[in-house]
Parts: sequence; structure tokens; C-alpha cells
Amino acid sequence: MKITRRVMMGMAGAALAASTIFTTAAHAWEPTKPIDFVIMAGAGGGADQIARFVQSVAEKEKLTVRPLVPNNKGGGSGAEALIALNGASDPDHTILVTLNSFFTTPMRQQNLGIDIQTFTPVAMMGVDPFVLWVHKDSGITTFEAWLEKVKAEDGNYIMGGTGKGQEDSIVIAWMEKNYGVKIKYIPYKGGGAVAKDLAGQQIMASVNNPAEAKGFFENGDVVPLISFSDERMENLPDVRTVKELGKDFSYYNQRAVVGAPGMSDEAAAYYQGLFQKIYDTPEWQGYMKSESLSALPMDPDTQREYWKTQVTNHEELLKAMGE
Repeated sequence: MKITRRVMMGMAGAALAASTIFTTAAHAWEPTKPIDFVIMAGAGGGADQIARFVQSVAEKEKLTVRPLVPNNKGGGSGAEALIALNGASDPDHTILVTLNSFFTTPMRQQNLGIDIQTFTPVAMMGVDPFVLWVHKDSGITTFEAWLEKVKAEDGNYIMGGTGKGQEDSIVIAWMEKNYGVKIKYIPYKGGGAVAKDLAGQQIMASVNNPAEAKGFFENGDVVPLISFSDERMENLPDVRTVKELGKDFSYYNQRAVVGAPGMSDEAAAYYQGLFQKIYDTPEWQGYMKSESLSALPMDPDTQREYWKTQVTNHEELLKAMGE
């Protein structure tokens, strides 16, 4: 099963034709205290970077009467964040930055009792693909050479990621199955730590988003070998896609914001309007371009349908992993 941008865009449907990306209904409600801006990942990763950038834009442009307060809760592959939202004492002042573990963690940890359809759609800020990275000193510059190295290591090739069942582990498991290789996987608390340890040669390779590896790539520490995108990426034009190697597969990570279960309609309208304003700023548009995010506009109703589709897609992916 492919998590392609084309499939995602199809899900957006009529929302793409709308003049605005998020609901902008008039509202009278405003937050009366700081907003708990929960991040479903550890510090330094893509979700954390996005949350803190969004927070800075909202503050700089004076877009909200109360501050967004970033709050990392990445434990248990995001279970910590989901539990916090699910039991929020003040749903109207609690929102969450999500990635694809929003779908996979409740499926893999059913004892959590999380039903994502009870959460409140706020904003789809974009999607980004994954890239396979190695250290510059590995001497590896092509995907074919990487495969030879991994096969020669016979199960001792070490990669890091953000945890079993997380986005990068799904892509790594797909490579193991489709290329007949064995990889030793080390879980980390966030993509930022993974990128740092690859640059420090504590691991041999990673599957990270472009934003997570960007600084180390610009410094020349890491080398991109292949992307799991539908087409070549504008910021990495010389990097082939796995599709160019004959495998019909791509995988994108959502960068979305949701509200706690039980959030009032008035509060939901406020946050949908707020993130529409943030999305429309030159700062966010520039961030999307520099960090290789693609737009995926959809209204709240379409977001709920998108969640259903992603749950189905990830059920198939996890089943293929043996989960």
C-alpha cells in the first residue's frame, strides 16, 4: 500500500477548490490562558521544528491573544501525547502537532483506548517525504552500493529511527522486505537525535525527513541516497526516487494540528482560523519551500475522511511488517 501524495490529494477532493484551506467561520471565542501546544515527538525532530516555527510566527505576527506553549510529549511513540490530549482537563486550550504515529500508535497500542475520530480537526499544514541518508565517510554514494553494504553486514548493519511502528521504521521494514536485507534498528526519542547520531557516526544510516537532516546535509556530514517521494524533490534534484528503481512505493508524513476531544465548536473555529492565518504568512510559505513540505489543503470534514483512509493504509503496512 502506498501513502502517495496523489492519493492524499485525491482525498482532499472539493477542499482543493475552496478559496481557503481551513474553516474561517466567524467566532466570538478566544483563549483566556496560554495554549498547551503538545508535540507528538521529542525535541529536534520534524514535528518539534514545525511546532516551534509556528509558535514563533504566531508570536511575531501577533496572531493570537494568548501564546502557544510548545510541550514535547514523545514517549511511547507518541502515546504520551495522545493520552494527554484524550484526558485534557481544558480541551479548549489544548492542541496537538501530529505526524503519522497519530494513526499507527493507537493501532499498535490498543490498550490506550484512543479513538482518533474523537479528536478535533484543526489544520493540515503539509506533508513531507522520507530520504535515506548515510554518513559522508561511509564512502557510499549510491543506493546500489548501500544495498551491497547492508547485505554484506548480514544483519549487523545499524540504523536509527524514532521507534518500531513509527514512520521511519515502516519505510525501513519495507526496504528489508523488498530488497531482502536485514537491518539492526535502534529506537530514539525523536528524529533530531537520529540525525545527530548519524552525523556523529553512532549509527550507519537513517530514514529522516529533509528538515531533520538539513543542517547536517548543508554541513556536508550526510549524503542522501534515495527519496521515498512520488517525484524528485526540488531541494534534492539529483536524488533518485525509489520509483525510478522500479518499486511503486512512496511514503509521506503528515504535518497536522488537531484539537483535544471535547473541544467546543467555537474554540475549533478559532484555531482553524488561527492556523489559516499562519499558513498564509510568507514565513510559513517560505518554510514549506525550504523544508520540502508539500501543500495538502483540506477542510475539517475532509480531514476526518483522510484519517479513515490513513488508518486503513497503515493497517496494511503494519500487517506487512508483521505487526
